[in-house]
Amino acid sequence: MIATKPFKFLLFLFLMVGIIWGIVMGQSPQIFAQENPSGTTKTLVMATSPDYPPYEFKDTATSGEKIVGFDVDIAEYITKQLGYNLTVVGMDFNGLIPALTAKRADFVMAGMTPTPDRKKNVEFSDIYFEAKNTIVSLQDKNYKNPDQLKGKKVGVQLGSIQQEAVKNWQGVIAVPLNKTSDIIQELNSKRLDAGVLENTIVKGYIAANPGLVYNEVPNTEEAGSAIAFPKGSPLVQPFNEVIQQMKASGKIEQLAKKWFDRPVVTQAPEVPHGKGLKLDFNKIAPNIPYILAGIFITLQFSLVSAFFGFIWGTILALFKISTIKPLNIFSQGYTSIFRGTPLLVQLTLIYFATPQLTGYDITAFQAGILTFSLNSGAYISETIRAGIQAVDKGQKEACEALGVNYQLMMLDIILPQALKNILPALVNESINLLKDSTLVSVIGVEDLLRRAQIVGAEKYIYFEPLIFVAVIYYLMIITLTWGANKLEYQLKRSS
Repeated sequence: MIATKPFKFLLFLFLMVGIIWGIVMGQSPQIFAQENPSGTTKTLVMATSPDYPPYEFKDTATSGEKIVGFDVDIAEYITKQLGYNLTVVGMDFNGLIPALTAKRADFVMAGMTPTPDRKKNVEFSDIYFEAKNTIVSLQDKNYKNPDQLKGKKVGVQLGSIQQEAVKNWQGVIAVPLNKTSDIIQELNSKRLDAGVLENTIVKGYIAANPGLVYNEVPNTEEAGSAIAFPKGSPLVQPFNEVIQQMKASGKIEQLAKKWFDRPVVTQAPEVPHGKGLKLDFNKIAPNIPYILAGIFITLQFSLVSAFFGFIWGTILALFKISTIKPLNIFSQGYTSIFRGTPLLVQLTLIYFATPQLTGYDITAFQAGILTFSLNSGAYISETIRAGIQAVDKGQKEACEALGVNYQLMMLDIILPQALKNILPALVNESINLLKDSTLVSVIGVEDLLRRAQIVGAEKYIYFEPLIFVAVIYYLMIITLTWGANKLEYQLKRSS
């Protein structure tokens, strides 16, 4: 038998980490607060996707966490006129409509056009700003109208009005991508023939990518940006009244001039397009503190999820080897469901469906921890089960002969030996948790990867912030691996 002290210390360490982060989780502020501390002035929550300059983005070198832009200024003006406070929260563009339908936000502003499909799920204000679509392509192609794109691959942002517009262009192969920056990168990589972007944002990307050109095309569908609300929202009419006042007074035109006519500060590559990649990390130097702040969030999710996943996985493993059939059936069915469905689907369902099903306004932090723990537990349970069954049967028979009860046998004899054998597999699961934590950006959490994407959108660049966070992830994983190797060495010495 091996000494159990290292395992007891490890369990104690996990327990302390869990308690500490459990307190943090319990004190995590609600992202979608409804009233200020005094309770006298209602706070409206605006959801947006802060990777779409100049509509909404983060000037991370100066404003830090604050989301700024054309839409934000309009929202601040309207809510102030109506006597509300305003809270602005960011998430992926794909999550904006679900946030409204789940009533996790009071309204959405993200350069969003009121398409017929969107109107089925949410209500819209009047159009507050109109823009045109543009075709972006390489200089040597320079497509000027949709007829030239027949049979071509054309990039559009998933869920955008540009995606709807391209559907009406005959013979065009639409390629939906998550972000406008992805479209630009695919064009530079020559995997796309063209992209369709709004004229108000395209200038920044062209300035940062001199190998690209753009041409405006007439709008053939309902165009323009509007504010989205949940169905039946009482805010639609008062918002419309202020929008009309802003149009009549020239306020919207003034804000448009402020944001759309501002000089685009970029450092364009000096090498010709297609003749090499020049990386300049000086571009993101002022934004590094903002990116590094994401380390805390990433570790937060990973550590707490690893703790609860390990505890839950151990319980499930014991269920699987139990002679009590209902427990065995439950654990097998649970593992099948959580291993057979995508983690991203589980995360979005728990975050957006929980308030509607239970009435509890679960925070993004809590939803992430719950999802990652439940998912990780399914995988860990199989690992622990295999580890338990790999322990020599003679150990169990000896305990039974000596009259050792089941609980003591599992805690002091079987589990310590099993954990020693499966330690590398547990480390791999921890590494996967650390990397999978990037998925929490979908529900508005700004982890390392999300912050890198925000900086990239702000600077109209792609590679530098991603390479920077890749190095950070690598260093964290190397540190985790080193710690696991040290623990494994200590366990071998104590055998």
